[in-house]
Amino acid sequence: MENLLYIAAIVAAVAFLILCIALAVTLNSVKKTLNNVASTVDGLEGQLQGLTKESTELLHKTNLLAEDIQEKSQKLNTVVQAVQGVGESVGNLNSSVRRITSSVASEVERNEEKIAQVVQWSNVVMEIRDKWKERTGTGKDKDGWNRYSVPAQRRLPEPGRIDS
Repeated sequence: MENLLYIAAIVAAVAFLILCIALAVTLNSVKKTLNNVASTVDGLEGQLQGLTKESTELLHKTNLLAEDIQEKSQKLNTVVQAVQGVGESVGNLNSSVRRITSSVASEVERNEEKIAQVVQWSNVVMEIRDKWKERTGTGKDKDGWNRYSVPAQRRLPEPGRIDS
């Protein structure tokens, strides 16, 4: 029985040795895996630092762009207000022109008879003037020259003609 006890102790020692070897292999695999994870994390950390730096620069540029857009928007508001003022001025001018036009039209309608009389009198005056010219012999001939007849005065020769 003592032998059996020794055999059991040897079997237990071999089993413990196999367990220790298996545990060593497992721990070695875990060590390799953890080393790979550590190197991956180091790579990710470097990439994250680069990404953080680029994000910071992008945020800074975005802020500058936002400020520039705000300044230009304010300038554009000034231009829009100026254009609005011009539009209001043109509207006021249009309303003034409408008022004046309607006033002139109403005055013309009220004085229509007087205007017709003035036109008639001016036609009469023109006819009298034409008749007066015919009587006195003043006026232009066919060449566009003014002819004046004065009694007992000798006439000058026609332009372009020589009298002997």
